[in-house]
Amino acid sequence: MEPARDAPLESGGAEALLGELEALVREVVRASSWWERHGVDCAILALSLFALPAGFLCLRSENVLVFALGVTILGVCHYTLTVKGSHLAIHGALTESKRWSKIWALFFVEVCTAFTAEYGRYGHVKMHHGYTNVLGLGDSSTWRLPFLNRYVYMFLAPFLIPIITPLVAVERLRKVELRAALRTFGLILLGLYSHYWLLLNVSGFKSPGSALACMLLTRSLLAHPYLHVNIFQDKKPRRIHMMSLGVLNLPRLPVLDWAFGHSIISCHVEHHLFPQLSDNMCLKVKPVVSQFLHEKQLPYNEDSYLARFWLFLSRYEELMVQAPPITELVGLQ
Repeated sequence: MEPARDAPLESGGAEALLGELEALVREVVRASSWWERHGVDCAILALSLFALPAGFLCLRSENVLVFALGVTILGVCHYTLTVKGSHLAIHGALTESKRWSKIWALFFVEVCTAFTAEYGRYGHVKMHHGYTNVLGLGDSSTWRLPFLNRYVYMFLAPFLIPIITPLVAVERLRKVELRAALRTFGLILLGLYSHYWLLLNVSGFKSPGSALACMLLTRSLLAHPYLHVNIFQDKKPRRIHMMSLGVLNLPRLPVLDWAFGHSIISCHVEHHLFPQLSDNMCLKVKPVVSQFLHEKQLPYNEDSYLARFWLFLSRYEELMVQAPPITELVGLQ
């Protein structure tokens, strides 16, 4: 008789099951080409970089629709580079070279996201993955703003993310070595000033204020779903169930799958089980993982975006106020 879905398993049985699943996934990975393992996601990131000139040029237009297209291109590309790119780079999923993994982490996290790679890695890999949904460590309480009501938090607070991110990064620099702090500060300035300079000199903005306003607009285009999917966690995990019970998958959402990556949206369970797999590989092993967990009567959580949104809106006090500050909201989750 197989264990009930919520019954705790002994550590030995848990490790045996995880080993069995790892063997199945390892076979899928071995049979996959470089293009499947890394190429697809690298191509998406490259396309986002190549699309940036078109976005900046569209902002020169006086036609409202063309201007809106430019904002959309820059906004989606920004989140693809900062969320998907940073997430994959931090996990070393873009390349099998450790040296290049570090270089890509500096580019995507510090230049593009305006955050510090050291704290991005610590907050995401060490804390979020290491203590998934353990209260005060790897749970969504680190995203709280208890002095805001639910509607301000869910609908207006996301606009603060592009502003708070570099400010928190600079505050974090006090705790790292001087050499690393100077490097991070320089790369953050490079990323922010490059964006600002391109808006003035390529897009044709006439004043610093209008350029800064456009920076805020494009950098907050997908800030709402970014915050929402990071607080859409499930209940506290138990023993062996930690990796599958502590997180859930949302259904396929094309824009968010592209900009945030499958491992954050529709394959979050797979990502927490196998964090070094690229987004495309998480999608490829998803049927294997889903079938295995269902056969072993282990949890495989799935829910819709709207269902989780209304859950957090209705239980906001319990989930996001009475929990352990928004300084952890930025960076990588």
